Amino acid sequence: MEKQPHADVIIIGAGPAGLSAGVYCARKMLRTLVISENVGGQAAWSWEVENYLGYQLITGAELVERFRAHLETFDVDLLEGSRVTSVRRSEQLIGVAHSMGEHLAPAVIVATGKVPRPLGVPGEREFRGRGVAYCATCDAPLFRGKRVAVVGGGNSALDAALQLGELATEVHLMTIEDRLGGDEVRRQAVLGHGRIKVYYRAQIRAIRGDRFVKAIDFEVDGKAQSLPVEGVFVEIGSIPSTDFLPPEVKLNHKGEVMVDSNNRTSVPGIFAAGDVTDVQEKQIIIAAGEGAKAALSAYAYLREGGFLEGW
Repeated sequence: MEKQPHADVIIIGAGPAGLSAGVYCARKMLRTLVISENVGGQAAWSWEVENYLGYQLITGAELVERFRAHLETFDVDLLEGSRVTSVRRSEQLIGVAHSMGEHLAPAVIVATGKVPRPLGVPGEREFRGRGVAYCATCDAPLFRGKRVAVVGGGNSALDAALQLGELATEVHLMTIEDRLGGDEVRRQAVLGHGRIKVYYRAQIRAIRGDRFVKAIDFEVDGKAQSLPVEGVFVEIGSIPSTDFLPPEVKLNHKGEVMVDSNNRTSVPGIFAAGDVTDVQEKQIIIAAGEGAKAALSAYAYLREGGFLEGW
């Protein structure tokens, strides 16, 4: 073997799946390195979490901080602020290249979750960070007293509309569907909110402005309309963060990493957990459980392969 490993397992991503995997790896006394651009992932964007066991109500940011605090009680190396660019397998080791260098380990757990899906309309890229936003939890306070639009019809869009409804003067929620999706409780809260107006069958055509967003162009049933707004929150779902993976790692038609019941991917030594995988339901509590499973599977792989006997 040409090189020595830097860790027994490298975890890519520090959302609920990655942090949970880190705790379980540490409990198995594995040398563990977590590499992530940030801590929390999409969970940190959640406004209110009402379905995580043990908490009747907690914000996503608060829940993530408790995850981090739990992880920090163990001997786990956390490399925060680094973006993984590639993963390659060489003999018995897997190399993880990132913006701060490269690390090697015999096992890797991919827990990178998803990234926001863009609208893909004129003006979106130009005004990103200047009125176009993808996280209401992060950016809603910047739009206090302003008129905003929210694009989407699922739970994330409903949450964004409700958050903004407490701050903005007007919230215009635009969905391409004939009805709102998401949970019934959220739907009723949105429909009964005095500052939220819902547009059905709305197709976004462009976002306009000068230095900052000034208006959004859209169509409803083929009729062109324009609405003056100072903010546009894009909440139309997300896509798996897998662009760094080698082609040997099999993905499904949605671009999600395919895993078996033990979180093993198509490449020996590479495991995956959380929203980046083809596990059907995308929930914080499920991601955390999948992270624990992936860690236990990685431990079994390392033990059975003789990787823990010393390098």
